[in-house]
Amino acid sequence: MSNHADEKGARMGMWFFLYTEIMFFGGLFVLYAAYYHRYTEDFIVAGRETMLVLGGLNTAILLVSSFAVAAAVRAVSKSSSRTAILLLGVTVILGLIFLFNKYLEWRRDFADGYYPGSDKMASGPVGQSIFFALYFTLTGLHALHVLIGTGILAACLVLTAKRRITADRMSFMENSGLFWHLVDIIWIFLFPLFYLLL
Repeated sequence: MSNHADEKGARMGMWFFLYTEIMFFGGLFVLYAAYYHRYTEDFIVAGRETMLVLGGLNTAILLVSSFAVAAAVRAVSKSSSRTAILLLGVTVILGLIFLFNKYLEWRRDFADGYYPGSDKMASGPVGQSIFFALYFTLTGLHALHVLIGTGILAACLVLTAKRRITADRMSFMENSGLFWHLVDIIWIFLFPLFYLLL
């Protein structure tokens, strides 16, 4: 009974945490919308400088990883730990690939002078500077979430291998999956805001 209550409490706590995360990013999205309304043309021009191919690739990576996490949770519930370990391993690798792609993109942006405070941004239109300030803030926060999520899922992999996560004790695994799905959903909003501006 106590274990069931603990599992239920953990789930409720996770949903509350996810709610605060949604509110936090929601506020940043509202800020983006306000500046986009004011500097529409500047945002569109700046958006053309982002790397659509890498952004699209990272979108596909997160979608596949989200499916892998969901399948891993299902595998644990069916007591198929080997399958869960494999799927979690795939997800961790995909998370690291996402971060590497983001590093390549940011490196190109910095090399080309597309970052807040650069001479290029200081001498250019205000709207473009604001666009890149929001771009680095939002994608940077998202990358931090990907890094944390990847670490948590790696811990799930180890705990599953040690039989610490089982069909009877899987709240940590479920909550980790929910966090990863949130990371995926946030990116689904970020991708069109920064890469598909028309």
